[in-house]
Amino acid sequence: MMQIALPFAMLCGLVLAGLAATLFGLFWTQRALRGAAENAEARRVESEAAVQAIRNEMESLARQIRETRQDPPRTAAFPLAKPGLNVSNRSQALRMHRRGDSPEQVASTLGIPLQEVELLLKVHRIVVAAL
Repeated sequence: MMQIALPFAMLCGLVLAGLAATLFGLFWTQRALRGAAENAEARRVESEAAVQAIRNEMESLARQIRETRQDPPRTAAFPLAKPGLNVSNRSQALRMHRRGDSPEQVASTLGIPLQEVELLLKVHRIVVAAL
């Protein structure tokens, strides 16, 4: 009897071990599937929130476009810039400088900014030096 019982006991042990391994595998698979489903649901919720935010932004931009189209175009009232040095002012400034007038005197006499006179004189010196 022992001769038959021992292989039978070993076979039962192997079957029980296989069943336990199968049940353990099923448990872990079910747990992994549940985790994947929860992850997918969280991503779906995040995606819906992002889509809703984009829709809200698009509606806001569309509203701004409609308001812009309804409003008449506004013209900016910028003051006209003072004309810079024209040819006659330039030649007059250079003549005054050659006579020995200071850049401040040239600027006040011609009614142009001092920085423009100084720039004109620097450019003139560079050109003369290059010749």
